[in-house]
Amino acid sequence: MTQHISAVTLVVPDYDEAIAFYVRRLGFRLVEDTALSATKRWVVVAPPGSHGTGLLLAKADSAGQLAAIGNQTGGRVFLILKTDDFDRDYARFNRAGIEFLEEPRLEAYGKVVVFRDAFGNKWDLIQPAAG
Repeated sequence: MTQHISAVTLVVPDYDEAIAFYVRRLGFRLVEDTALSATKRWVVVAPPGSHGTGLLLAKADSAGQLAAIGNQTGGRVFLILKTDDFDRDYARFNRAGIEFLEEPRLEAYGKVVVFRDAFGNKWDLIQPAAG
């Protein structure tokens, strides 16, 4: 049997605003943007070089969903973006005006920094330690 997680849903306030952030500022690629109805779209973005899980950008359509934007994990880091070149991506994100919540640090598991996306979600940018 073969299974994998194809997408993780991320509740956002607006499709186009989310696409602009993830594609233009973080450098993700737009995998799919399909209209499902007059108000609903199937929008998937993924980091460059990714061949697996993408982010399904889901526009909030209720008060409860609006309240969850930016706090889908109760304030913890929500997503982890693994990179093959921390310094390159950290510098690129800095130039793009990404909000970092700390200075980069070395941990036993690698080089890491926490940043916040345009909607308040916390992310780790991490380059795993060699070996």
